[in-house]
Amino acid sequence: MHCLRCNRELEAGHKSVALYMFAQTVGIKPRQKSTAHRISFCPQCSVSLAMGPPPEGALNLAAWDMIRDLVGSDPALNQAAWESLNGISGLLTATGTDGTHRPARAEGYFEF
Repeated sequence: MHCLRCNRELEAGHKSVALYMFAQTVGIKPRQKSTAHRISFCPQCSVSLAMGPPPEGALNLAAWDMIRDLVGSDPALNQAAWESLNGISGLLTATGTDGTHRPARAEGYFEF
């Protein structure tokens, strides 16, 4: 299983958001139903998607609304995203924060 957005591997039992999609006829006999498909997102992508602008397309918008509801209903998903980011923060090198390495400034470039 992989995150649909970033393709990060999601192992069984790890924190993630799953959307299940299926199609079903209504008002038609006999009723037909498609198989359910699972779409997964890692916590970081879930929070990022929920905080971003709405996507194009009705189906994408419906999925975005569901993810926003999940992210906004309980802080556990946000906490999981921060925990994952904190786990990789040691792998990132700081530039300009401790005074040991400061890249040269180019004209028209702002360093935050």
